This record gives sequence, structure tokens and C-alpha cells, in this order.
Amino acid sequence: MKSTARSLAGYPVAALTVAVITFVGYRWLHFNATTVALAFLLGVLGISAFYGLRRAIFMSLLATLAFNYYFLPPIRTLTIADPQNWIALFAFLVTAVTASELSARARRGQRTAVERSQELERLYSFSQLLLSSDNAAELLNLIPRYIVESFDVRSAAIALSSRADVYRSGPDIDGLGSQDLQLVTLRGEPRFETTGQLAFMPLRIGMRVVGSMGVSASRLSRQTLEAIGSLVAIAFERASAFEKLSRAEAARESEQLRSILLDSVTHEFRTPLTAIKASVTSLLGAGKHSAEEEHELLTIINEESDRLNRLIGEAAEMAQLDANKVEFRFQSAPIRPAIDEALDELKQLLVQHPMDVRIPADLPPAHMDSAHIKEVLVHLLENAAKYSPAGAPIRITAEAKDTNKNSILTVSVADRGPGIDDFEQSLVFEKFYRGRNQRVQISGTGMGLAICKAIVEAHGGKLGLTSQLGHGSVFYFSLPLG
Repeated sequence: MKSTARSLAGYPVAALTVAVITFVGYRWLHFNATTVALAFLLGVLGISAFYGLRRAIFMSLLATLAFNYYFLPPIRTLTIADPQNWIALFAFLVTAVTASELSARARRGQRTAVERSQELERLYSFSQLLLSSDNAAELLNLIPRYIVESFDVRSAAIALSSRADVYRSGPDIDGLGSQDLQLVTLRGEPRFETTGQLAFMPLRIGMRVVGSMGVSASRLSRQTLEAIGSLVAIAFERASAFEKLSRAEAARESEQLRSILLDSVTHEFRTPLTAIKASVTSLLGAGKHSAEEEHELLTIINEESDRLNRLIGEAAEMAQLDANKVEFRFQSAPIRPAIDEALDELKQLLVQHPMDVRIPADLPPAHMDSAHIKEVLVHLLENAAKYSPAGAPIRITAEAKDTNKNSILTVSVADRGPGIDDFEQSLVFEKFYRGRNQRVQISGTGMGLAICKAIVEAHGGKLGLTSQLGHGSVFYFSLPLG
């Protein structure tokens, strides 16, 4: 609308320019023919630069008439007496029209250069948007909307030969039918419909066509549409390759995890099974056993069966925690009963370690599942007992702290074990990881701390440790106050 109004305004402006130059040159400054001709040429160039070729030609014709009538003898007539004036008048007209054409060409070239520069900027921004996601399905849903937003088209659609769905920028088909898109994919050639301003482009990776793209109400050049199609195809191939790599990596990690689990569980299961088998074989032997011997063998069977059952329970619980299938019953409860229950459960294991429990009487309750927090304490105390030498004390402390965000309860279990070096401190909470120096000396599956971490994080807390080689370790976890 603005361009139309500007084009129409060019004609009166051209006429006014001729009138002003004629008035100044004829009435006021009394220009000679050469001077006024140059003035008219400058005016024609100005009109051509601002309003285009048609307005400049219109002004050239008006200027020719004014030049003849007011400045070529005989003055104030359209008659030309001297034949040389015919040549001058014709030269002026040709010069004015030629200058107008050259000015218009320069103007069109400048406009084209600006449009190409803008399209390049849009293509760069579009390519950056395509890097925002590595999920192929998510990217396909986003690409049509990106095209509409980046290139000022009414609607866009994407179809791929490997997928049945058509991905659109909106609910309206807007002339971009699935059959048209499929046809372009099969033929591998672009198609344009000027009536509906529709454009269909194949999506190519080299010589291979992977799909098609359609846009409506588009004024983009063919080169820009081809560039968009290439960027879309490359982005989809990149996202697909990333997904395949992720699946392969996940499969590799799963296989590695399964191998580690099998190795760890097999090693740990073999010990209690061997003890149970030996005890049963001894009981079934031909020789007679005293009541005391039978009781000892049955005690071994009972203890190793409990150990075997616990190993199976830990593996099952780790799987449930990973799958978020464990139900927690949160309530406001004091931490001291959970500590006492954990100590009572491990009293046989802790008999060789003096216990130093420092729990303030006025400690506020925490928001927690007491049964699962007791399990965390059992794992931490069991590790402290296994890795500390006989007679070494184990200390349990708890305190309430106010942080910038909230109030928390921190519980710590300190031992006098060999300590953990800095490298392994970030690994001990991973599933099945066990210290390099304790893998053979001390039995275990490497699941205890991983279970503790999952439980504490489900409470909204954090499990951590501080350690110094040769001086022991302190494992601590935080819980929100109730």
C-alpha cells in the first residue's frame, strides 16, 4: 500500500520539479540552453533514484517539452527553427532516458543485494534454530514453524520418505497437500504454482532425496528455497544420526552394566552358596555330628541364607529405584529412632567398634520415610564397620542447619578406615563401583552407596563424603526439616 502511494506521488513530484527548474531558469536566473539541460538531467536522475524508471521517463518527456518551449529559439513556441536544435533536443531526450534506465538498474541492483543479504541473515538464523534440538521427532515438529517465523511465509509443511506423517506449521493445509509433497519426493524436482504462491522443494542429501518441503505465500527465490531444503535435510540427518548413536551408546552401556552386574553378583552369590553347600554336605555326610556341631552348621546356613537374600533384595531395590517404582511414605519424624534401629540391626557387626552417637535432644524432626532412612544408615554403618580396623570407633552426629534456601538436617557417619582418594570420591556412589584397593580384600556388590544416593535424592537431600587417606572418611546426607 505504501509502495503504491509512493509510485503515484512520483508523477506530480516529477511535474513539479520540471516547473521549478523552468521557472528558476527562465524567469529568475535566465539559464542558457546548456545549463538548463544539465539541471533537467539532474532532476531526472533524482526522480529515477527515488521513484523509478517510469516517473523518470515521464519527467524526461515534460522536460523535453519545457526545454523546447522556453529555451530553444524561437522561444515560447514548440517550433524548432535551427536543425541543430533538433539534434540537441533529441540528444537531451536520449540522455535523460538512458540516465534514468541506468539509475533504475543501479537501484534494482542495490535492492537485490539488500534482499540477498537479508536472506543470508535469515538462513544463518534458521540454521542456528535447527541446532536447538537433537531429537528427530521434536525437530520435525519445530521446523515448519521455524520456516514461517524466519522467512515470513504463511505456512510450511515437511514430508519425509521414511515417515508417514506430514509435519505442518499449523492446522490448515493451505494448499500444501500430502499428495503434492509425496509427488515431489518421488520425482526429486521442485514445483512452483504462481497462482497460489506455492513452492515445493525436494530435501536432498547429496544426490539422495529424503523428503520434500512446501511453503505457501512465499516470495523467496529458488536459490533460497533450495538452501532451506538442504539445511532441513542436513538437520534431520544429524538428529537421526545422533539418535542412532545414543541408542548404540545406551545399548553398549547396558551390555557393559549387565556384564558388571553379572560378574559382581556371581562373585558375591558364590560365597554364601559355597558355605551353604558345604554345611549341607557335612550334615548329610555319613559321619555323626554332635548337637553343637549341627547347631553351628545350621547357624552358618541360616546366616548365609540371610546374606544371599539380602544380596537379591539389594539388586531388586536398585532396579526399582532406577525405574522410580519405589513408594515413599513421607512424614515428619525424629532421626534418633531410625539411628537406634539401624544400630540394633547391625549390633553383631558393630560389636568390635565403639559407637559414639552425638544427637542433640532438641533436634527438630525431618521430613522423611523413616524405614528408608534407616536403610541408608544401615548401609553407611555397615561400610564403616567393614572398612575400619577392629577397635576403631565409629561416630554418628546430626545437626540442623539453615541455608539460604531452606532448613536441613545433616546426619554424618565417620569412620577410621583407610580413606578414599580424590579420584575415587566421585565414583564411589556409582552402581557396582568398588574401591581399587578393597575389591578383593572386602566382599560387597557396590550397590549400597548407590541405593543410599537414590533414596536421599528422592527425599530432596544430598549424599556426600569427605575423606583423607590414612585418616578415615565421613559420609553425610541431608534431609529437609519437617
